Amino acid sequence: MSSKDSFPVPDGGEKGVSQVAGVAGADTAPIGPGEDIHNSYAEESWATRNGLNLESFKCKHYGHGLVELDRSMKSRHLHMIAIGGSIGAGFFVGSGGALYKGGPGSVLITFMIVGVMMFNTVFALGEMAVMYPVSGGFYTYSTRFIDPSWGFAMGWNYVFQWAIVLPLELVVCGITIGYWNTDISLAVWVTIFLVAIILINIFGVLGYAEEEFFASMFKLCAIIIFMIVALVLVLGGGPSDGRYNEYWGARYWYDPGAFKNGFKGFCSVFVTAAFSFSGTELVGLAAAESRNPVKSLPGAIKQVFWRITLFYIVGLFMVGLLVSSTDQSLLSEAAYSDAKASPFVLVGKYAGLNGFDHFMNVTILVSVLSLGVSSVYGGSRTLTALAQQGYAPKIFTYIDKSGRPLYSVIIISACGALAYINLTASGITVFNWLLALSGLAALFTWGSICLAHIRFRKAWAYHGHTVDEIPFHAVGGVYGSWLGLSLNIIVLIAQTYTAIVAAPGEPGFGTAESFFQSYLAVPVVIVFWIIGFAWKRTGWLRTHQMDVDTGRRDLDWDAMNAYRAKVASWPAWRRILHKVW
Repeated sequence: MSSKDSFPVPDGGEKGVSQVAGVAGADTAPIGPGEDIHNSYAEESWATRNGLNLESFKCKHYGHGLVELDRSMKSRHLHMIAIGGSIGAGFFVGSGGALYKGGPGSVLITFMIVGVMMFNTVFALGEMAVMYPVSGGFYTYSTRFIDPSWGFAMGWNYVFQWAIVLPLELVVCGITIGYWNTDISLAVWVTIFLVAIILINIFGVLGYAEEEFFASMFKLCAIIIFMIVALVLVLGGGPSDGRYNEYWGARYWYDPGAFKNGFKGFCSVFVTAAFSFSGTELVGLAAAESRNPVKSLPGAIKQVFWRITLFYIVGLFMVGLLVSSTDQSLLSEAAYSDAKASPFVLVGKYAGLNGFDHFMNVTILVSVLSLGVSSVYGGSRTLTALAQQGYAPKIFTYIDKSGRPLYSVIIISACGALAYINLTASGITVFNWLLALSGLAALFTWGSICLAHIRFRKAWAYHGHTVDEIPFHAVGGVYGSWLGLSLNIIVLIAQTYTAIVAAPGEPGFGTAESFFQSYLAVPVVIVFWIIGFAWKRTGWLRTHQMDVDTGRRDLDWDAMNAYRAKVASWPAWRRILHKVW
């Protein structure tokens, strides 16, 4: 590395860091809905920007102060990340265990409730991300509008969540391959998929964006195909040698019934539903690396409504019609990783549709690999944002010429090696305890987003601003965030209940080990908060202490108002559709 690429600069400042409106490297020229933000990384050569030469690994930014990353993500990328980015093992495989524990009625209702929670959470996130499009978004919102100590806890909680999910997804990939071949060691597949994830991340944000675009497109097509096939099977159009060769209807809702194991079964499904929605918030994180968040993020946020409605609700309703909640094939010791226990795979098997079970297994494989790539992306961006504000070692502020937070990507990718401990009998126990660390992490993230939005709106009004000055409004406003926060608390209470009592179908209470495996994330978050408080000595922010102006994107309000006037001239039906499309 030459002297001009060394980290500190002689005057004591930081390499590549110049504070502008609170965000280093930010271009403060007003941005309209049809304009792109200036991207300094675009000045690099094509090979450098895409991480394909040694020059790309050299330092571009290093030091404290938020720095904008490579803004090469397009609207199509954000839209597909929103509509299919986080659909993975929780939805395709975990839904089978949920169906067995609670029945089809519990699955449908709990996924609808969590869907309402996520709808409001993501819209609240979208409102803040359009105004403050910085890397590590939701962590910085907690720091800014709730409590810096809590923001510290949420940032590290999110980093640990993805650092642990990555080895889980690698193990799931290996087990999924085992559907076809059990002779090859799991370690071989873990290594192959870890290398694949690292190679994709070498291409920086564009590698992640393109991989998510095509993976989400594949998942979207696969789920649509499944729903069409499932509808035909429900109506009795299956092959004559299969189970669904006569009108099937809703017979499983009557026998063995829509609900199973009572209240305990219902609460246990809540937990699976929350796990299945993990990663939905990544669209807000990705907005910081899009060309124009004002233009592309609102449209992407609206896609979440359709994903929740069409994929989760309709897809799982079809599953509940075709697979019995008493089916022993739904049981597996690896509730989120055994493709043989996926109800989507079982439907094809029971229908006698040759090859359909293999097609759904390929879909599961693509989904979990996609989430593995997202793990590195989400964890590395949040770790870099923590370092930029002095909440993590300074080395993680290093951003190379292709816009990669290089050392953050390396350390999160290295966590994938934890997957190898799953290869021994004792390693499985250790792995389950590691997995418990991420069990409730997403709930704390979502609840903090809703609370930060509530506090942001209060501070916004206190400092003399009006709602009309906010470029993108959450559909439910503050009330939607209160609803989202309340539902997060309800799911947390449901998790507390299921952690205390024995598993569904068993009497009495659970063991101390089962309790902490279900609830380990709570004391971990508390420890992070205590460390943050001891370090920063800051508490709950008062309304007058919250800064709503620093780092706010300057917008072209003439263009914004012209667009709003255009929308206002539309007929009522079109304005309503515009809110969710």
